[in-house]
Amino acid sequence: MTIETLTKQNKTHTGLAGIDTVRLKAIRNASLRTCFNRLEDTRNRMEFVARILDREYINDAAARTVNATWYTLESLEGGLIWIACGSNSEIDYSRLLPVALRKVRMMLVIGPDAQLRQAFNGAVPSIVSCSTMAEALHRAYLYESNDVRVVFSPACNDGTPSEALGDAFSHEVNEL
Repeated sequence: MTIETLTKQNKTHTGLAGIDTVRLKAIRNASLRTCFNRLEDTRNRMEFVARILDREYINDAAARTVNATWYTLESLEGGLIWIACGSNSEIDYSRLLPVALRKVRMMLVIGPDAQLRQAFNGAVPSIVSCSTMAEALHRAYLYESNDVRVVFSPACNDGTPSEALGDAFSHEVNEL
């Protein structure tokens, strides 16, 4: 996604976190270029993993907050299969309800799901509990419609590093 696209969609307020750091590091202004070259590349942030049978798989393991997940779900076009991580902590998911109503066709929850079921019951047509990433991706793969994208965006921080989650997602996608 480019800065121009974000600006047209009026999403620059939360979209700056997902900007292509390679483009920022190549900027012409020497002072800005020096600052941006200190940025580390953002792994696991709206990262395309694969296209399997015309279905895209997007790794957004770095989205560990409701705001970051909102930006991801809002930015992606079309219907979505959302893989989230359940949590035992109290998180207010209400900000995600409008985008879930419009876009999420199926929600796959890895881990405790009671809070997510309560928050999205009636907003998402199908909420499925999964014990592993492999199980979640297998269920996403079997979903009957091809007009969806599969996105892993945890929406919570359970203590597992986002790199480990993202690597697990990418590995399991490549095993499909």
